[in-house]
Amino acid sequence: MDIPKSYDPHIVEKKWYKFWQENNYFYADANSDKKTFSIVIPPPNVTGSLHMGHALNNTLQDILIRFKRMQGYNTLWLPGTDHAGIATQNVVEKQLRQEGLKRHDLGREKFIQRVWEWKRQYGDLIIEQLKRLGASCDWSRTRFTMDEGLSKAVREVFVSLYQQGFIYQDYYIVNWCPGCQTALADIEVVYRVINGHLDYIKYPGDNDQAIIVATTRPETMLGDTAVAVNPDDKRYKHLIGKEVILPILGRRLKVIGDNFVTPEFGTGAVKVTPAHDPNDFEIGKRHSLQQINILNPDATMNENASHYQGLDRYECRKRLVEDLKAQELLVKRQEYSYSVGHCYRCDTIIEPYLSQQWFVRMKELAKPAIEAVQSGRTEFIPKNWEKTYFEWMENIKDWCISRQIWWGHQIPVWYCQKCKATLVEREDPTKCLKCGSNELIQDQDVLDTWFSSALWPFSTLGYPEKTKDLSTFYPTSVLSTGFDIIFFWVARMMMMGLKFMGNVPFKQVYIHALIRDAEGQKMSKSRGNVIDPLEVIDKYGTDALRFTLAIMAVQGRDILLSEERIEGYRHFCNKLWNAGRLILTNLEDYVQNSEFGIQNSKILSLADKWILSRLNQVIEKVTEGIDSYRFNESAQILYDFIWHEYCDWYLELIKPELGGQRRKITQQLLIDTYEAILRLLHPFMPFITEELWEKLPVHKTTNSIMVTPWLTFNPDQIDLDSIKDMDLIKEIVVSIRTIRSEMKIPPQVKFKTLIIKSKPFAPLEENIVYVTLLTHTAEVIFDLDATRPFGAAVIIVKGVDIYVPLAEVVDLGKEEERLSKELSKVEKELNLLEAKLSNEDFITRAPVEVVDKEKEKLESYISKRDKLVMSLKYYFH
Repeated sequence: MDIPKSYDPHIVEKKWYKFWQENNYFYADANSDKKTFSIVIPPPNVTGSLHMGHALNNTLQDILIRFKRMQGYNTLWLPGTDHAGIATQNVVEKQLRQEGLKRHDLGREKFIQRVWEWKRQYGDLIIEQLKRLGASCDWSRTRFTMDEGLSKAVREVFVSLYQQGFIYQDYYIVNWCPGCQTALADIEVVYRVINGHLDYIKYPGDNDQAIIVATTRPETMLGDTAVAVNPDDKRYKHLIGKEVILPILGRRLKVIGDNFVTPEFGTGAVKVTPAHDPNDFEIGKRHSLQQINILNPDATMNENASHYQGLDRYECRKRLVEDLKAQELLVKRQEYSYSVGHCYRCDTIIEPYLSQQWFVRMKELAKPAIEAVQSGRTEFIPKNWEKTYFEWMENIKDWCISRQIWWGHQIPVWYCQKCKATLVEREDPTKCLKCGSNELIQDQDVLDTWFSSALWPFSTLGYPEKTKDLSTFYPTSVLSTGFDIIFFWVARMMMMGLKFMGNVPFKQVYIHALIRDAEGQKMSKSRGNVIDPLEVIDKYGTDALRFTLAIMAVQGRDILLSEERIEGYRHFCNKLWNAGRLILTNLEDYVQNSEFGIQNSKILSLADKWILSRLNQVIEKVTEGIDSYRFNESAQILYDFIWHEYCDWYLELIKPELGGQRRKITQQLLIDTYEAILRLLHPFMPFITEELWEKLPVHKTTNSIMVTPWLTFNPDQIDLDSIKDMDLIKEIVVSIRTIRSEMKIPPQVKFKTLIIKSKPFAPLEENIVYVTLLTHTAEVIFDLDATRPFGAAVIIVKGVDIYVPLAEVVDLGKEEERLSKELSKVEKELNLLEAKLSNEDFITRAPVEVVDKEKEKLESYISKRDKLVMSLKYYFH
């Protein structure tokens, strides 16, 4: 059989992905009568490029889909991308700036056309990258959050929620980005610690009753409308209801009592700026305070800032502090580090900002979504994430859904310029429904990107139309995602799915791990520790990356990834390839004969029975592991079985039989077992398994391994006695090999005789050829009355004494001298390490990682010493 000496993933991957697509193997048939298994992809941003988070999540989803497809399910993995309002608008605006233009120079209509052009040219890049990862999505169903069908769903949901009183418009404090000039969702704000100042400012009062407040944002005092203290604070209790004077502007402010104020923090008195702080906004509502906005949308000061009007917020801060100093109202200024929100896109420091926005009332929508998880209709895996879900949902606030940008779903609200009526419609109105005027202006805001994403599980399947896809594949089977968007996306999908479909959007939510570097640090460009999955694929192949991610995906534990780990699993690909090459190059005279197959137990050797028994145990465990999202356990079981049992043991044991009378039997067993291994591995490593499976001369009812049936656990093929017997033989062989290694005896040097002393043990005697073959021993003598010969090492394995004649193959005197010298060196190093680690000064002063490294060295030397002591004891005395 023709097979190259080495595996070239790049040729194989292109060939097979094209083949799978051309043969429609990813297609889901809505008219099929098979059981369904469906997943909607967490839609990546159209601006995005594949990163390790994408690689992990989509690898795990693909494992599930390929596994279920092989189990006979009608599988749908529905792909698509998110329009990513702010991110995409920023990308196109950056292009315009390079041309010396702003979006306002084009106007809204032409700017949106420009964004669509960009999307058509660059927006599907990540889709092509997902294909390189091997993602078996049904690409014929690819959706985009702004395509025609999804836009219709968005409008239907908005209008329905508005008509039912869930959507309203109001003034509220939002995260405002002066750079993007839009409100941001909480998730779009990145908090970082900055170095600034804490300014203590005196607010004069009548009869010298001044109050000192501390602030990091002194410029916002221009919008102050009160000073608040805790009503139980004895220092200020007598001032409640009285007035102080706002410095610089001279506005009189009432002193109010509010339990929000913590007496122990700062001076115990806080300035209240309802238009520029979310907590102050709430205080202002409770006390009916005026809301004074002092900022323009670009963070320059407006007319309410008096003579500071037109200044940038930070220039205003600088001048204001100087003016306070001049008036002796700045009591003190101290350096202070504190956390400040930045825009996740343009990195501008955000401003809490009072503005008119659209909101969704959430508490009533949240109740059935909470109940659905409590009752088990939707299950979180790992289960501990349910607590996070409940905490967020039970403390839910109304959702600000409007954004002040142009790219996105424009809010379907129109304002009549003649009679001032507000129209909320499913179709664009041509005239006012109240007065008949055609002077209508649509609301300029667009919806938060998460609004359309919240509808993803059913909008992608055809909602609001009653499609066959919707009735077949909704609710979906599982959602795989990260913990950071449980509230922002998972919870909102739950609420919208229950509201508009009357059912949960997914039965299970699998929360995958976070990928960090080998030191446990979060990957970031600034740290220079990012591992690019596309570069890794180019270097090691897709299968090596996928298997690495799967085997490291332990539930509830972050993945500490290094390129060395990926390289290690590239070696696993080579091991699998070489095993296939060994098998295929020994099939030149092969003729398929069912008589020699797995089912004929009469012709099976101990090694055959053992490998078939272990294979069935592996089938059971791998199936259980994938079904319960323990991907790492399934991958580890496969890795250990293939490398350490099938390749290292079984293939070595059957090599002599390929040249003997059992050649045809062995050929068939090799094909049957190797083909089973390829099927089990396929969901994890689709490309190499397809390439090797295609070369195997097995009876094929399909043209691809991806649509061959998954293996079924067969307890009748488990022979526990063969496993027990083979374990004994393996342990004996390993023990003898250990002696060879420790005594530096080359593999080609044969032991003349092994003496085995035990109670009668027929299976060992019947299969002693395995021991002689793998330990390079000429003869084995079974002697119940044997005594240990001079110069023989003794091994005791499960009640069996084995004497290994060292005197026949090594100079015992020289070996004893060598081992004694080595023991002396090790003990010297041990003494030094023990002295260092008993030094209290070293333990307290040295970095933790240095101390840990020394402790690891100590453990290593203790292990070496113990082995040397044991060798000297058992080999020479």
